[in-house]
Amino acid sequence: MAATLKLQTRRLPPEVNRALYVRNLPFNISAEEMYEIFGKYGAIRQIRVGSTKETRGTAYVVYEDIFDAKNAVDHLSGFNVQNRYLIVLYYNPAKMKAKASLKEQEESLRKMQEKFGVDGQQHPAPAR
Repeated sequence: MAATLKLQTRRLPPEVNRALYVRNLPFNISAEEMYEIFGKYGAIRQIRVGSTKETRGTAYVVYEDIFDAKNAVDHLSGFNVQNRYLIVLYYNPAKMKAKASLKEQEESLRKMQEKFGVDGQQHPAPAR
């Protein structure tokens, strides 16, 4: 009991949270397999496995308890699943939003290039 109390009172780094972002998953992994792997570290509230072309190989895992999430990150980062080494990170909404914003900017740029007939390649300046 004293060990549990000590564990609950120690400070965690600010990036630690209950939601994890998992990358480099096998494309054919099932939600059941995810629960089997991640459930060993504590009660899971939710798992979402990516299913679109852009999100395949990724998942979000949300634990009930922040200490369980930290334990999972500590033990599963680099864990081998079907000859792939997992990348387990704490979910960072600001970083995800920035990545989405960059994709939107790239798409907007591509549309403008099409509209004005620009191929997007940099060409050397003409010699004088």
